Order: sequence, then C-alpha cells, then structure tokens
Amino acid sequence: MVMMCIEKVMESLRSKLKALKTKKPYEKIDKTESMRVEIRSRRARKLIEETLRIADSPKIKSLAI
Repeated sequence: MVMMCIEKVMESLRSKLKALKTKKPYEKIDKTESMRVEIRSRRARKLIEETLRIADSPKIKSLAI
C-alpha cells in the first residue's frame, strides 16, 4: 500500500521534471518607449510625493540626500 503511494509520487515527480526540461527558456522583452516614459513618470511622482511629505512634516527641516 505504502509502496504504491511512493511509486505514484515518484512517477508524478518524474513527469513534472520531464515537463520542466522541455519548456522553452524565458525570452526577455525589450522595453518600448512608452514603457520607459511610464517608468520615468512613476519615479518622478514618487520623488514629488516624498518631497511634499518632507516639506509638510514639521519635524524634518530639509531633505537628506
């Protein structure tokens, strides 16, 4: 009984390993210009939010760089 369960588990592991070997490797996608613009705008928004948060804080007097 136990041996049958172990055999089934081993067989499923073998089939999963075989399937992993046959998969195609990951293909890297190049960034488009619109993706680059979006990344820059996200960074800019984050910097603006951080600057405003520091400016509104009564305890912090300046931005530590």
